[in-house]
Amino acid sequence: MKRVYLDHNATTPVEPEVLDAMLPYFSGDYGNASSIHSFGQKARSAVETAREHVAALIGARPQEIIFTSGGTEADNHAIFGIAESAAPPAHVITSTIEHEAVLNTCQALEKRASSVTYLPVDHNGQIDLAILRETLRSHPETVLITVMHANNELGTAQPLEEIGRIASESDVYFHTDAVQSAGKIPIDVNAMKIDLLSLSGHKLYAPKGIGALYIRGGTRLRQLLYGGHHQRGFRPGTENVAGIVGLGKAAQIAKASLATDAARVSKLRDQLEQALLQRVPDSRINGGGATRTPNTTNITFPGIEGEALVIALDLKGLACSTGAACSSGAIEPSHVLTAMGLPADGARASLRFSLGRHTTAPDIDFALQAIPAAVSQLRELSPTYRKEAKAEAHS
Repeated sequence: MKRVYLDHNATTPVEPEVLDAMLPYFSGDYGNASSIHSFGQKARSAVETAREHVAALIGARPQEIIFTSGGTEADNHAIFGIAESAAPPAHVITSTIEHEAVLNTCQALEKRASSVTYLPVDHNGQIDLAILRETLRSHPETVLITVMHANNELGTAQPLEEIGRIASESDVYFHTDAVQSAGKIPIDVNAMKIDLLSLSGHKLYAPKGIGALYIRGGTRLRQLLYGGHHQRGFRPGTENVAGIVGLGKAAQIAKASLATDAARVSKLRDQLEQALLQRVPDSRINGGGATRTPNTTNITFPGIEGEALVIALDLKGLACSTGAACSSGAIEPSHVLTAMGLPADGARASLRFSLGRHTTAPDIDFALQAIPAAVSQLRELSPTYRKEAKAEAHS
């Protein structure tokens, strides 16, 4: 059976070039990057080359990059590191549609005597800059603004340059979770006035278990882990050399192919959206009025349960999701969609399709056969949808 993967926001396959770059560091070049002999020096050189590639992807300096276990660790380090290095009571501003790696960290902060303001979003999933300004507290109480670049469920992008300008003018640190944007849309930490940025390897064709945190030079950040003097003391512990090499190679590839990948994938995404709106009655795009990452669409199919549709499509050979992979199996509807104003039943009837670098036109054709058929089958079993359709027909 043909199988098509449209869940690249959950994870991506490791690129063959990335795997090839990593393999030597599992066996022949196995040195500890902190050792001073030739084995260690070779590993250190590979780590520093990777650091240069990751920095280049976001317009940073190599010495401003530390490697982590992934996006969640990077988010935690940025948020706790800033809030807990400030004099209490520290105030943090974030949005209602952040990934759980940010939201749950902010909730943990609230239990440690810090205060957090959660900015609302509009129907396109974007914050209001005027509300952001109003939320800032007098210096030095507000210490951090943490707002994601691109949303994992919608692909909608926040206006980082404007947020960065507001943060800079107010002498407040600015952190962004760029896990879903790095390698998909351009990032320049200096133009955007970003002080801290999180990214994750497995979202850009590197392996799982590796990520990075950008820390602007001079940022007052408390370390969370204690041990050796690795990575300027911010992240002690023996470096995951193979994973770091993989992330570096993936960043190098992403930077070189970003524009061409974006143009090709956005065309396929738009074809998928337009055809589904035509072929599936009552379907609608969530967040379609905002700037989005080129690979992501989130669509509501009234009258169905999203998880039932995911299972039905999987049986047909198509992989997609109802939202964040980290929340799979959750009973509650998506906090992102409800924050945008969707009712609970609409949020539960929504699916995310996220394309990737290797998604093809035949893959989209396959999806356009599978999705309308599956929605139609589930709607036939839905007394709610049949009742609503009949009522509209008689109105």
